[in-house]
Amino acid sequence: MTSFDTVRTGILPVDEALRATSRLPPLGAGHETVRRLELTALVLAGSAAALLTHLLRLRLGIPGSSIVFAILPLALGFALVPRRGAGAVMSGAALATTAVLGVAGVRLDGIGAVTSLTVAGPLLDLAWRWGQAGGWRLYRSFVLAGAASNAAAFVVRAAAKALELPGGSVGGSFHAWWPRAIATYAAAGLIAGLVAAAAWFRLRAGARQ
Repeated sequence: MTSFDTVRTGILPVDEALRATSRLPPLGAGHETVRRLELTALVLAGSAAALLTHLLRLRLGIPGSSIVFAILPLALGFALVPRRGAGAVMSGAALATTAVLGVAGVRLDGIGAVTSLTVAGPLLDLAWRWGQAGGWRLYRSFVLAGAASNAAAFVVRAAAKALELPGGSVGGSFHAWWPRAIATYAAAGLIAGLVAAAAWFRLRAGARQ
């Protein structure tokens, strides 16, 4: 019998490596059945990623730096809800929030940032397959997912510039933009992944402080 605060589903199984190394107490406390509180937390984390990406503009002038606004809330979501497939739920919520902001007339961030929001969650889900033992492998998974997310964002942004699509001219012409951007996108993805991992997960399983 399913209680009111749980959802009977075979998806989103608990990831023991994530649960054991999270710096925060998991909301589901390791229950196999997904709780509604967990789903709510994932939706809020994805929405927060979208809101930070589109509304918080630091004007650093560093191409690819917006990845940090996407991956930090997603990593928090994984820490609170350590389940496989959680990334896809959060990215879906981020896209839905982006659509709502667009309909409301909010000036959205560029196509590269939207690409990061779209792929970061599923890439983190995929990366856990390599980091299930926890420890440095878990950190490596975050770093690789961050780098891959920004690589996808770079390709999409570069294509928009090369094809002179609307908004593609922001930041200068393609030939002036790409030599610097290819380095900053890569570095920002790697650093954001590492910072997100260190912020919400321990290298070793143990008692939470």
